[in-house]
Amino acid sequence: MGDETWRDRGLHARVVNALGQEIVDGSYAPGDILNLDRLSERFAVSRSVLREALRVLQSVGMVEPRQRVGTQVLARRSWDLFNPQIIQWRGQGDYFAQMREMLELRLGIEPVAARLSARLMTAPERAAVARAAAVMVEADTAQDGRRYLEADVDFHTLILQGSGNAVMGHFAGTVAALLRTREQEKRFTITEYTPASAHRHNDLAAAIVAGDEDAAYGWAYSTIEATLIEFVQESAGSTLREP
Repeated sequence: MGDETWRDRGLHARVVNALGQEIVDGSYAPGDILNLDRLSERFAVSRSVLREALRVLQSVGMVEPRQRVGTQVLARRSWDLFNPQIIQWRGQGDYFAQMREMLELRLGIEPVAARLSARLMTAPERAAVARAAAVMVEADTAQDGRRYLEADVDFHTLILQGSGNAVMGHFAGTVAALLRTREQEKRFTITEYTPASAHRHNDLAAAIVAGDEDAAYGWAYSTIEATLIEFVQESAGSTLREP
């Protein structure tokens, strides 16, 4: 029984990931009805495994069961776009659009979090932010993309959680999931933009350590704004390169 349970969990995850990615990629259009018999045959899974997978997709707003109709695919406006799994799927198929949208949102949240962190953080919390920024500079110099990414995740998580605002702290998980989509980029993390970005993070950390709320706000805004400009440019270049 135990082995079967673990097997079903693996099958369930495979179905969730495949269908979720296909919905994000547009293989299923909003309003499409999922044919459960075909899906069960395609994935070689039982109806119970398939129904459990669809319940996961329903919980994040991607599908909805309709009486006498079946399970219907929903439009993107219904999706939980802050959900880390949806962020991962969009990162593989809707990468530049997602980055632009989320960076625009972060412009409205993270500078305020930085201001609050400069006011409220404890000495050990400020030191942790400074360490994360220093690691980003070191990793850029060493061209170590993975170490840079992990330090970047730590840096923004510390600031959002150090703001003293529970909602901003919760947003840290969304930002971490978004940053990790860069692992899927062909160029990964270290680019020609990285040295300047690493030093902006370092200046933001210095402002927080000093308790300078205005400087923390300004550096947080300029850090995210520069990244937004970068991705708008990258998106335009990607469009131009499409066959």
